Amino acid sequence: MEIIGKIKVLYDTKNIGRNGFRKREVVITTEEQYLQYILVEFIQDKCDLLNDYKVGQEVKIDINLRGREWLNPEGVAKYFNAIQGWRIELLNIQVPTSEKLPEVTPVSFLDEVEDDLPF
Repeated sequence: MEIIGKIKVLYDTKNIGRNGFRKREVVITTEEQYLQYILVEFIQDKCDLLNDYKVGQEVKIDINLRGREWLNPEGVAKYFNAIQGWRIELLNIQVPTSEKLPEVTPVSFLDEVEDDLPF
């Protein structure tokens, strides 16, 4: 599955527990009839995929839906869902103004023709 939208919020990486578990979250806004705010989490080594991204960029994120069951102290089952990203790609790549190609001055064809015409 995939989600396409703009980065609204990009959180820092969190270290959870003592086992070195890492998680980083990003909020994507999708352009539908009703704007949606989708929280996507990247875990472990996938956290680093977000390092080069910034708020406002349009991206495509490949995701997996995850679900788990938890029994509370009373023995009642609770269910949780997560959206985990495993790849992210920048869409609508734009060249910053400082990196644009230099302007080229057009050369007239007549400037290159030599004056050795017989007439």
